[in-house]
Amino acid sequence: MDDTQIIELFWSRNESAIQATTAKYGRLLYSIAWQILGNHEDCEECVNDVCLKAWQTIPPQVPSSLTAYLGRIVRNLSINRWHAKHAQKRYGGTELLLSELGDCIPSAETVEQEVDARELAVFIGEWLTRQSKDNRILFMRRYWFGDSLASLSLQTGTAANKLTSRLYRLRQDLKKALEKEGITL
Repeated sequence: MDDTQIIELFWSRNESAIQATTAKYGRLLYSIAWQILGNHEDCEECVNDVCLKAWQTIPPQVPSSLTAYLGRIVRNLSINRWHAKHAQKRYGGTELLLSELGDCIPSAETVEQEVDARELAVFIGEWLTRQSKDNRILFMRRYWFGDSLASLSLQTGTAANKLTSRLYRLRQDLKKALEKEGITL
């Protein structure tokens, strides 16, 4: 079943939309949640929550990319769950990812900063388009999907320490681009 058909099922309030979503995207959503949470029960709950959130939001939303829409939902739900667990002194390893990007991306903690966060997202998207395909994939696999350095090393056939250096240079380039644009850190 293609994305258009799944979206039509959501719009017609047909419960098979949830089954179709789980069948087509369940593994991807679970994988994204796993990279952030590292806990099977939490990942399963996040995937279920994604289906509920999609059921609640697709009418009136019409996502142009169902994959990106669902991916964003599961990522946000997983990060929120991680923060809740981390506040309870349970550590899942995601802190390293967030701290690596924390040096070059300002945080959006208030409602007033939401517009700035959206502009920042657009800017980072434009910055990524100026990077080589390999660098874009590396950046997204590390900071969006949360892949470990060991996993990236296996995928690319590159030593982990070289990837660490490459990611550091990418973050520094992003930081310089943000400063040049006048985005304060």
